[in-house]
Amino acid sequence: MSETPRYLSPEQVCELVPGMTVANLKDLRASGKGPRYSKPTGDRGHITLYREADVVAWVEAAFVKTREQS
Repeated sequence: MSETPRYLSPEQVCELVPGMTVANLKDLRASGKGPRYSKPTGDRGHITLYREADVVAWVEAAFVKTREQS
């Protein structure tokens, strides 16, 4: 049986990602460039949730490969 995903608020995402702010995360959502998220109360709802695994995957995907790693 698979584990239940851990859901994070925008504030918790900011704690997980050094230097991230709630305002920056909101801008990333608006531009479609941030981690996947859910609006369980609908588009106009005030609740935004992120799966921890999606946030980690988004950060991992942004790592730059150096010449030594090529």
